[in-house]
Amino acid sequence: MRGKSWTVAVVLVVLALPAPAFAGGHYVAGAPGSGDPFFPLAGNGGYEVSHYSLAITYQHELSGHVAVFARATENLSRFDLDLRDFLKVSRVTVGGRRAAFSQKHGQELVIRPADRLDRGERFVVVVDYAGMPEAVVDPDDAIEGWVPTDDGAFVVGEPQGSPGWFPVNDSLKDKATYDFAITVPAGKTVMANGILLGRETAHGMTTWRWRADDPMVSYLVTATNGTFETRFDRPGGLLRYDAVAPEAREREDDPAGNPALGFRRLDPEPEIIRFFSGLYGDYPFESVGGIIDWAPFVGYALETQTKPNYERIPDAATVVHELSHQWWGDQVTIATWPNIWLNEGFATFSEWIYDERHGGPPAQERFDEDYATPEDSEDGQDLWFPAPAALPGPADLFGTPVYDRGAMTLQALRVKVGDRTFFRLLRTWFRDNRNRNVTTADFIRLAERESGQNLRAFFRVWLFEEGKPQSW
Repeated sequence: MRGKSWTVAVVLVVLALPAPAFAGGHYVAGAPGSGDPFFPLAGNGGYEVSHYSLAITYQHELSGHVAVFARATENLSRFDLDLRDFLKVSRVTVGGRRAAFSQKHGQELVIRPADRLDRGERFVVVVDYAGMPEAVVDPDDAIEGWVPTDDGAFVVGEPQGSPGWFPVNDSLKDKATYDFAITVPAGKTVMANGILLGRETAHGMTTWRWRADDPMVSYLVTATNGTFETRFDRPGGLLRYDAVAPEAREREDDPAGNPALGFRRLDPEPEIIRFFSGLYGDYPFESVGGIIDWAPFVGYALETQTKPNYERIPDAATVVHELSHQWWGDQVTIATWPNIWLNEGFATFSEWIYDERHGGPPAQERFDEDYATPEDSEDGQDLWFPAPAALPGPADLFGTPVYDRGAMTLQALRVKVGDRTFFRLLRTWFRDNRNRNVTTADFIRLAERESGQNLRAFFRVWLFEEGKPQSW
């Protein structure tokens, strides 16, 4: 509240360092990407981040003062951060000293510190910048980033939107903790990840302070803001933060906003968390919630960590889907984007099994309905092509096979190995990979180990071969 001071203790996580690529006094430029085949400029090399401190003001224009706490993994003469070039940088310091910088290739902030960085050295980068935020457009024409709305911004990052509002190592392999001080016009609400520390109003502006102590991959960071009705409570002991825009609706042709319906759709959150905690393993975060905005032009919801973002009032299945991502995607995180079925196939299967255990149709019935889709039909072309673990490019990341054929793969595996082995496999997958990066090959190895079966042919036809599987 106004008049209270606050501090955030930053605990730098000491990470295991790889063997040095260079020895002695040789210094190198950190890589401008982290090796993702679909987004080669996403992320950076030469360092690992432990914490971000985001101080951002937004009133039509966005201005930021961001501190990045990192550790060099190589001897560095320079390094990059990811930041879209519609945000212009005015000042950079490294270790408190002014650093030279340039903005290149649309998203690379290239930094040359006054003092070279030794491998293993901890350092703090502070970046000051400002600009008019723009939506980031993906190869499939979807948008993300700091997406302006009539009363604020819908802030979502998958797969490459986070550099649209703060400087970041935008790598799937570099999770960090966060604190937020987001300043907006008084009367507006900011919803960020983690727990609310407080808010302060002065001179017509309110600063909302949030803290996310659980490590988070950058595409899951949010600071959605605007006019919201809120419900902050603690049902069953878990902190819950829900926000619904007064004008939010289910459909664009609905005559008026219906925030009461929005809150009703979020009511099951505690029960959904209990259900998946029993099925997969304990809920991994310190709070839960949901943000229902009215941004229908965005066209999708996103599983932002602890508080999924919904661009409109979601149906019940969407709430289940996004909350299941807190396990699959948010806690267990893919190593590269072509492994996306490990997020979306698992979340779609989670919808099916939730329905099955709550009086709805069995998951096998959902499988059978999809499997009956002829390959040569329009729907079949959409479902059976491409294979979910052999995507030809980033335009296919969020296509039907990743979701539905991914879920079918899990249900077919369930039938093949039996319920006892299958659900033990999912619990082991979660337990062994919390806060880790995973690949499809990792899952196949675990499935074979847990089942005692050779499953290579099974996974080949379901995940890697185009067309409708005929036998497995």
